[in-house]
Amino acid sequence: MVTRVSILGATGSIGASTLELMRAGDGRYQVGALAARRDVKRLAALAREFRAELAVVAEAECYGALKEALAGSGIEAAAGREGLLAAAEAPADVVVAGITGAAGLEPTLASIQPKRRIALANKESLVCAGRLFMRKAAEANATVLPADSEHNAVFQAMTAGPREAVERITLTASGGPFRTFPKERIARVTPEEALRHPTWSMGAKISIDSATLMNKGLELIEAHHLFGIPSARLGVLVHPQSIVHALVTYQDGAVIAGLSVPDMRIPLAHCLAWPERIGWQPPRLDLAALGSLTFEDPDPGRFPALALARQALEAGGAAPTVLNAANEVAVEAFLGRRIGFMGIPALVERVLARAELQSIAEPATVNDALAVDHTARMMATNLLLEFAVKAS
Repeated sequence: MVTRVSILGATGSIGASTLELMRAGDGRYQVGALAARRDVKRLAALAREFRAELAVVAEAECYGALKEALAGSGIEAAAGREGLLAAAEAPADVVVAGITGAAGLEPTLASIQPKRRIALANKESLVCAGRLFMRKAAEANATVLPADSEHNAVFQAMTAGPREAVERITLTASGGPFRTFPKERIARVTPEEALRHPTWSMGAKISIDSATLMNKGLELIEAHHLFGIPSARLGVLVHPQSIVHALVTYQDGAVIAGLSVPDMRIPLAHCLAWPERIGWQPPRLDLAALGSLTFEDPDPGRFPALALARQALEAGGAAPTVLNAANEVAVEAFLGRRIGFMGIPALVERVLARAELQSIAEPATVNDALAVDHTARMMATNLLLEFAVKAS
């Protein structure tokens, strides 16, 4: 049986890993739609290689270039918001949602279709509109499969017992490139240093989020919605080897851990083949060669972003949506050298406080979520100059 797969974010790291697995699938997988932000050359090459029916570039001004690159191929080209929605809704058994940031919210929600599998790598869909997303998935009888290594490990570990017997979920974090840095040194780090993740190869945004530990905070919010577990029963451990991705503690004291080498193809392979297992040749875990695995508690004094994310989770309402939007503005400003590294959590904290005063309601629709996102971005942008002055 052939499985039809569409990929939102085809030219990013998630898309590249998914397509690599599909190449090894011996005809088991067929591409429906491919969508990318602006890399027309790469998108067109992939669309031709996999004989996609639809290729979409998110930036509308790139449409002409994409259409020209696909001339004579029979592959339909589209662009912009309407194109992304068409890719999300195109016939498929599995949709890999790999668009980074809030930009992926609307197409990821649109991809929810009856009896479809969503391989979710866009955590912002759950951070910005978690209740809405999970409700729509339940109504459509769609299966949400987490593609993040941590949540995928939880998903698999939770097959060991009934969900009501789960006492605690613990996600692990590598600690990022500054795990051992003193606070004074962290305040002076550069974008180049922050982009050098010690374990994973990722895009710029998620690399900076991993360095601040905001990524782990966003994952706490994601886990809350995916598994219905309250904040008090969600934990984080710093684990620099990135071998244990998550632990599920049951009420009888048993702890089930998900282990693998740090390779995104492993959770993606699980999502593509679920409920079966795909046959391929991943790098194998050799515990004897590793020798030891270490764990430590995160330090909120040096990495306050994690506490801010938990604060937003516990506040509920629009707070997680505001958190995500403010963080995206702050990360972009840091990469552009307009604020310092510690300016990222400081700016997010200020925006959360300001939004709380305005009593912004929890998003009930996609348009609500996009409106909250826009409002929070405006708040963050208006505060940037203040933080830029302090950072200088």
